[in-house]
Amino acid sequence: MVACTSSGTVAYSHFCMTAPYPAGHALPAAGRGRFLLPWSVMTVNDRWPRARLHVVTGKGGTGKTTVAAALALALAGGGRRTLLVEVEERQGIAQLFDAPPLPYEERRIAVAPGGGEVRALAVDAEEALLDYLQSFYNLRQAGRALRRMGAVDFATTIAPGMRDVLLTGKVKEAVTRTEHGHRVYDAVVLDAPPTGRVTRFLNVAAEVVGLARLGPVRSQSEGVMAVLRSAQTAVHLVTLLEEMPVQETVDTVEELHRTGLPVGAVIVNMTRAPLLPQPELVAAAGGNVDLPALAEGLSAAGLDGAALAGTLAAEAVEHAQRWALEDRNRAVLAELGLPTYELPFLAGPVDLGGLYELADLMRDYGVRSAP
Repeated sequence: MVACTSSGTVAYSHFCMTAPYPAGHALPAAGRGRFLLPWSVMTVNDRWPRARLHVVTGKGGTGKTTVAAALALALAGGGRRTLLVEVEERQGIAQLFDAPPLPYEERRIAVAPGGGEVRALAVDAEEALLDYLQSFYNLRQAGRALRRMGAVDFATTIAPGMRDVLLTGKVKEAVTRTEHGHRVYDAVVLDAPPTGRVTRFLNVAAEVVGLARLGPVRSQSEGVMAVLRSAQTAVHLVTLLEEMPVQETVDTVEELHRTGLPVGAVIVNMTRAPLLPQPELVAAAGGNVDLPALAEGLSAAGLDGAALAGTLAAEAVEHAQRWALEDRNRAVLAELGLPTYELPFLAGPVDLGGLYELADLMRDYGVRSAP
């Protein structure tokens, strides 16, 4: 919040808003809805990956499920069809779309602008194992009997890597599935495990290949890795402009590169616009606020300048120092050399309207399904 005086002095208050951005930040199109797009910036470049499988990960608390849901809507725009998949049994997708808990079944959960649609699937490891037994051994009925005996739960929780191979295998099947010579889905968005576990989750099939010399387990794992390590896949990392999420993002990018998994974009979530013009922002970050001018501006607005100036000056310094810290974290992310997009903070719980607005913003950034 900024009060602008006739002399050009800017007082930290609530009368008008400016949105200065650091050099190198490009502004997207004009805003709409409950937030303005200038609150969000895009850095580095606009090289959105033309992948078919978009894996979304991030440190806990960064809003990765929200970003994954908005991304699925954005990719479905213009008459496309996307599948939004979750693998952690949290039913986070159903909660975001205000829908009943998702079964192990692909069902439409939202309609995108331009006639597209988003379908959703909650992958269950046990059901995926039954699919596997049916596909390779024609043993679905026997598998159901084994589940009643507890053997299926044993296999998916005890066998090394089996659970993750089944989950990623189901995702790979959706990516490559065709009907009448055409792909069923233009894009698949995977709400993946958090950054601390995502590399092992995605790379476990490669480890299984090293253990299984022959048979369907090896062929299944090889098929999964052929997709995950190809240009069909992009792993996107959601972060906040805070030290720990940024460092975890940097570490995960390095891990993904080492294992040969393709990194897509960095999506900075929950950003806020600076509330002071650039010169005053820099000065306040150093603890320099013109108290007499601030008090004068407040008094001119009919407020008690003498009583309020000190408190507002302290808030201005705190805000400016926080913005300076965020900008340093921006610089760290920029060093990764990846396409980087910023999404705004939405007050309150994110509802379906918020998802559509974030999806619109992503499309303004150039997010599209692969042709």
